[in-house]
Amino acid sequence: MSLPQPARPEPATFFQVDSEDPRRRNVLAEARRQFMAQGFAATRVEPIAREAGVSTATLYTFFPSKAELFHAVIEDASNEFARQISHVRAVDGPARCQLIRFAEAYAAFMSDPLVRSVFRLVMAERPRFQAMASHFFERGKAQIGASLLEAIVALDARGELVCDKPSWAAGQLMGMVEHPVFFVPLVTGDSVQVTRSHARIAADAVETFLARYGGPNLDPAAPDIGG
Repeated sequence: MSLPQPARPEPATFFQVDSEDPRRRNVLAEARRQFMAQGFAATRVEPIAREAGVSTATLYTFFPSKAELFHAVIEDASNEFARQISHVRAVDGPARCQLIRFAEAYAAFMSDPLVRSVFRLVMAERPRFQAMASHFFERGKAQIGASLLEAIVALDARGELVCDKPSWAAGQLMGMVEHPVFFVPLVTGDSVQVTRSHARIAADAVETFLARYGGPNLDPAAPDIGG
């Protein structure tokens, strides 16, 4: 499965407002908490304004409708995740070391309870906000995948990997990490956790990946991974 390209945001409604106003930040933080706890339909604007310490009229100057407030909450979370994702990078070095470091960082990001909570919220409200949900999912996938894709292309050029379709290969490695640390808890609840450590999940995923895509110049020595 190839990695998607970043979706273009919908016009104008994607939050061209004063993002520095502390009142707006307070509203977003409280709205995130209430939307995550109750969902879109059950959440009311008045309690958000009250808990954020602003009037309802002030809230509506920032967000003219509950739908626009919800959009802003998801976009704000997406921006926060983008800052975290910037640290999920494949560093220079032999293929196995690069890929394991990437996979460990990706596992840590995808296992974050806040990340899962926001994903749950977006998935639950996708029928109502399809364009927003698609933008959210595709943006994150493309941002994370870009670093891995760049590394795979470089490793292929060095003969450490052999990948006819690097984007497919990147998606496969990410999928092997996502399933145990993200999708299992997403479906079963945060109380159910896989027994393998992130280091072991990353190492297992990379070894499976290298068994499929390892090239003639691949260093056969595996680092010592505990867990």
